[in-house]
Amino acid sequence: VQLLESGGGLVQPGGSLRLSCASSAFTFNNYCMAWFRQAPGEERTEGVADIGIDGRTSYADSVKGRFTISKDGAKNTLYLQMNSLKPEDTAMYYCAAFGWSGSICLWGRRVGWGQGTQVTVSS
Repeated sequence: VQLLESGGGLVQPGGSLRLSCASSAFTFNNYCMAWFRQAPGEERTEGVADIGIDGRTSYADSVKGRFTISKDGAKNTLYLQMNSLKPEDTAMYYCAAFGWSGSICLWGRRVGWGQGTQVTVSS
């Protein structure tokens, strides 16, 4: 496993969780890092948030204002702070690493993918 996620769990609606992603194989500051999720019964994955080498971030409309992606270069760890969680946020969450060039993430050049951490939002 090149990327290892942690921090998932069961939380009530309105609650918070912080996901972490670590790796001994990648230096996160050299790649575009992103979080994806796959909802139960869905085959497709949804891009949740990404952060470039330059620190630029972007978010899916469904999580803007509630989720924050960040990274700690010294710890080589990626984070996803999730606040005001909703039942529709229930999914398996994955972190991934992509190539970077010309200030953009190269979505066709995925270099790493984790095994995921389950987030369940339910009362």
